[in-house]
Amino acid sequence: MSEKIEDYGVIGDLETMALVSRRGTIAWLCWPRFDSPACFASLLGSAENGHWTIAPAARFTTTRRYRPHTLILETTFKTKTGTVLITDFMPPRQQHSQVIRIVRGIRGEVKMNMELALRFDYGRVVPWVSRSRPDHAKGLWTALCGPHELSLATPVELIGKDLTTVSEFTVTKGQTIPFVLTYGRWRKRKPQLAKTALASTEKFWKEWCARSTYKGEWKEQVERSLVTLKSLTFAPTGGILAAPTSSLPEWIGGKRNWDYRFCWLRDSTFLLLCLLEAGYAAEASAWRKWLVRAVAGSPELVQIMYTITGKRIHHEWIADWLSGYENSKPVRVGNAAANQVQLDIYGEVMDALYHARRAGIRGSTVGSNLEVVLLDHLEKVWDKPDDGIWEVRSGGQNYTYSKMMAWVAFDRGVKMIEEFQTKGPLERWRKIRDTIHADVCAKGFHRGKLNAFTQAYGSRELDASMLLMPLVGFLPADDARVISTVAAIEKRLMKGGFVLRYDTETTPDGLPAGEGVFLACSFWLVDVYHLQGREREAQRLFKRLLSLANDLGLLSEEYDPRRKRLLGNFPQAFSHIGLLNSAFNLSQTMSSPAKKRAKT
Repeated sequence: MSEKIEDYGVIGDLETMALVSRRGTIAWLCWPRFDSPACFASLLGSAENGHWTIAPAARFTTTRRYRPHTLILETTFKTKTGTVLITDFMPPRQQHSQVIRIVRGIRGEVKMNMELALRFDYGRVVPWVSRSRPDHAKGLWTALCGPHELSLATPVELIGKDLTTVSEFTVTKGQTIPFVLTYGRWRKRKPQLAKTALASTEKFWKEWCARSTYKGEWKEQVERSLVTLKSLTFAPTGGILAAPTSSLPEWIGGKRNWDYRFCWLRDSTFLLLCLLEAGYAAEASAWRKWLVRAVAGSPELVQIMYTITGKRIHHEWIADWLSGYENSKPVRVGNAAANQVQLDIYGEVMDALYHARRAGIRGSTVGSNLEVVLLDHLEKVWDKPDDGIWEVRSGGQNYTYSKMMAWVAFDRGVKMIEEFQTKGPLERWRKIRDTIHADVCAKGFHRGKLNAFTQAYGSRELDASMLLMPLVGFLPADDARVISTVAAIEKRLMKGGFVLRYDTETTPDGLPAGEGVFLACSFWLVDVYHLQGREREAQRLFKRLLSLANDLGLLSEEYDPRRKRLLGNFPQAFSHIGLLNSAFNLSQTMSSPAKKRAKT
């Protein structure tokens, strides 16, 4: 059985990422890219589906941390006979991708076990493994499987056993034993290269972290979130992944298990703003370029998400040989939501392009023309039903959030003409903007006992996305309708002190009821409290949210208040984006991005 989601840390090389448990097991790794089939998939199945474990042979306890200002994971194993430190990292990708694990004796003497079970194609294909000779080390093995070739180099003896590669060795105080697993043919196998790679990796991350301009109260948590976002970036294109995992459940034993190894357009403005606020203009610019390239083309064919290269997504299928995380089935690969109609994405894209211009990130002619084409299409469809922000699988409705974001799209189009003299029919867009605003206020607000903006026109269901209304500038935070909507959400849409997306017990969404609280929604409530001047409540909720991160400062998508454990894909970019923006808003030494955006 897999360990708890919060028991994992991550390492990465800016093109892929591995999940490492506190017990020394790499349980998930897609190679050579984030969206490649996994070669370690025990996270979603059993040890037979691929893992790499290095741990003491005897009972142990562990503590762990990231080296300061890096993505280098250090796990300390304590046994009766001694203490061992395992350092796990992936050097930023150059010619080859590598996972390097360095075992160092700290105290006494410790007997260790190493077990490597490579299983390609999401845990079902066993590679052909052979010993390589001549070599500079006792242990040098190569694994071949179709297009894949991997090699493992280490100075300790390796043997084959039951379709796995194993080793038993002893580490004494001061002794260092490296293990270098390389994707592709790699001939430089001297053990000292691991030490060199460690130094260069540490230098890279420390230099990157030093670029941050954040000076507020939560420097450690902000830095960890920024490093997490950077590690979720596919360096060749600038695309930023929602999460590196697939099918970690939003409810244990449930069916809400999705593949998140893609880039969502919906993340665009929140992501852009937090990168700019922290001083990472180059990353924000790269993300904008990815965004423009991804959506370029026929506007009616724009998808809600794309691959890390900007490629369209067409399929979702079931890996039925995997038992699922703690029996949470099905295990999905791909994401059928990519083919849904979600009208809010046009607002998110236009908002991102607008704020990029305001920040001095120069747009291309392609970007300017794209804005006009997107709004021309949205003009024809904004009043049609869609599938909504939460990608429900129960059919289309007139979702209030989608209409509100259509307003955002035209509002930003108008502002780009007014402020930057871009192309576009100014008066027509102003008229459409006003029409949509009146439509949302008339049809999206329940004037009866509920006294709140609802999930959809004619609905009585609440939805956390309405918290974004003041954050995008649709209505001011002190508007009576916003105040009453927030009060309704506080009363009816919170669980354990945190915000649900919507009530799955009463809202048909095509799936069985049951999920955790969606962490980004609670960060939105923090920001609304801030805009309403409710600073004590904002601070209190924000600190509670920080306490949900694991010991390494990582957050998943959701949280189960009853079982007190993280849920959903991990680590989740949207949760860390929420943390960053809330930290910036609440920090006394910084200007508030929420106030700036709300006054847009």
